[in-house]
Amino acid sequence: MNHTQPVGLYLHTPFCAQKCPYCDFYSGSYTLAKQQRWLDAICRNLRALPAGLPVDSVYFGGGTPSLLSDTALQAILETLQAQVSLLTPEITLEANPRTMTDDKLRAWQQMGINRLSVGVQSFSDAVLQALGRRHSAAQAINAIERAAAIGFSNLSLDLIMGLSLQTPLLQQQDLETAASLPVTHISAYLLKIEPNTPFAITPPAMLDEDAMAERYLQMDKLLEQAGFRHYEISNFAKPGCESRHNCKYWRSLPYLGFGPSAHSCYDGKRYAVPPDFDAFCDAPLQPTELTDASVGTDSERLMLALRLAEGISLADYPDARERLLRNAKRIPPHYLSQNGNHLRITSEGWLLSNAILATLLADIP
Repeated sequence: MNHTQPVGLYLHTPFCAQKCPYCDFYSGSYTLAKQQRWLDAICRNLRALPAGLPVDSVYFGGGTPSLLSDTALQAILETLQAQVSLLTPEITLEANPRTMTDDKLRAWQQMGINRLSVGVQSFSDAVLQALGRRHSAAQAINAIERAAAIGFSNLSLDLIMGLSLQTPLLQQQDLETAASLPVTHISAYLLKIEPNTPFAITPPAMLDEDAMAERYLQMDKLLEQAGFRHYEISNFAKPGCESRHNCKYWRSLPYLGFGPSAHSCYDGKRYAVPPDFDAFCDAPLQPTELTDASVGTDSERLMLALRLAEGISLADYPDARERLLRNAKRIPPHYLSQNGNHLRITSEGWLLSNAILATLLADIP
């Protein structure tokens, strides 16, 4: 492992109060006994990291990390403090509005968590109900406003689009509400029906592709006008508030994942922990499976980097440069913008990103 390049740490919390019908992330029910087993295993794995490893982002994902007790979160952060070198880290906790009590918010802030990612999904109670969410729009707004009042200055929220319930007016209201709140980051996803979820068995009424495209461009325009830069296919941020952790994924930078179903990318390889709670908790060190032995091929780096608005510099891909230029000629300029040595997919192009990438990366290993 290259110990000079700062890594991101992802900690998978496999607990939820209730499973959402669209979610295929690995999680189960929460009990104090299960939390203790998971906590012991997480801390045991963190203590096996190289002493002084430089870390500049920590991400508590899930599941629902905000279900964890304050003492569990504190124990993890103290273990990290003792083992690695935290470089003014971005420490993100995914939070459900129903769990964001004032006491928890204050405790999180005192222990050094400096970014919250709030699972809002919509500010329409009808849409929340259709998505199987248990919080109300008013609860979500209240939770975000209280977090800001307590002193969280880096707040992100998630939105989901794609239900036929979501008329242009309803989505406009969602986006305007989101932009009016004290948040610095908005992630907006098109609902995808994943296999092995309740929605796969009884899918909700969805928008057609044309309507989805309209909503996507509506979102792009409205959030850009509100001061949020569309910096990645599904992500918008106020200047300087891009997710440092998630940018590691798109820039092919190293990160280490801990917990059942967590993924890692380091030393030019990708690993995954099997999605098995008992196997993770019972092993001296978490079991991992090699999923990709040669990370960093041109095509993979390009595919990830082109998700970002900044695009790519052809100078970074000397072996692929000529083929990229040749393939780029086959893509209309309103989908792929070329400026000298620089290529980037436009907002309109992001709607067709799979097709554009297939054309652009043809014949590139």
